[in-house]
Amino acid sequence: MADDYYKVLGVPRNASQAEIQKAYRELARKYHPDLNPDDKSAKKKFQQLQAAFDVLNNPEKREMYDRYGSSFETAGGPQGGRAWGARPGGAGGAGFGGAPGGFTVEDIDFSQFFGDRYGEEPSGGLGDIFSQFRRSAKKGRKTGAAARRGSDLERELAVPFITAVAGGQVQIAVPHQSGKTETIAVKIPAAIEDGKKIRIRGHGEPGPRGGAAGDILLTIRVSPHPFFRRHGNNLLVRVPVTVGEAAAGAKIDLPTPRGTVSVRVPPGSSSGTKLRVKGHGVAPKNGPPGDLLAELQVVLPEGLSEADRQAIREIDGHYRQEPRANLRW
Repeated sequence: MADDYYKVLGVPRNASQAEIQKAYRELARKYHPDLNPDDKSAKKKFQQLQAAFDVLNNPEKREMYDRYGSSFETAGGPQGGRAWGARPGGAGGAGFGGAPGGFTVEDIDFSQFFGDRYGEEPSGGLGDIFSQFRRSAKKGRKTGAAARRGSDLERELAVPFITAVAGGQVQIAVPHQSGKTETIAVKIPAAIEDGKKIRIRGHGEPGPRGGAAGDILLTIRVSPHPFFRRHGNNLLVRVPVTVGEAAAGAKIDLPTPRGTVSVRVPPGSSSGTKLRVKGHGVAPKNGPPGDLLAELQVVLPEGLSEADRQAIREIDGHYRQEPRANLRW
């Protein structure tokens, strides 16, 4: 007895064309021979699906099928089989797109079986995409699970203040799960900030089954400097000066990331006075450099005699000032 096309697709006789197409998509995924290499009955089921869909997806063929049954193409129909769009090879051929309102094999989402690259338009048509399925299925049986990428390693790296500002290179030792320790030279970019991360590709744990190695993620920790501090791209430094330099003015030398510079201390400078040296702060790769801000600190000489202290008191008595007048809680 001939197949009941409606039962083959699992739809009622009054099913809409959209329901027929949806049922076919789902069953075609399930029974396609290239997706079921170990199921000998899959090919026959797939051919039955094609035959049923070729008829029921064509409104004219479906009308004749409902009237005369599956024999309409050879006997019941007034026009015969080929007049209805039958293709060489019979109902089991690749005749998905000839019927009005039909769709192509690309509508079946094969990417869920073999990855996203099979969701692209196949360059060689139907035969090409089926050959890709066969190659993928054979490859999977030979190699088993696909090679996976190795895991990443996360580490913290203490970097000297000067290296973080000016850039440089440091050596790190990385222990691996295999028991081996790898020594790696790491390039530190100039102007890197505390907490920033550096990725070293391909030096993490090796991947299983020959997969690519993971990466190393280094979190930078900048060690403090005994004199300099960083605020954005500006550098701040406290500079000791003598009483004479602060009172009479002087020319002093300051170290900077780009060498020593000379600055002038204005006469009558007090502790807390700030001198700005433009362009001698942190210099990022993309952007203007910051400034160097030097804060003066007046330092009394050690071992003042009683006569010296008395002389200072006499000088202080010549000037009326209230240095703590604005000091509040």
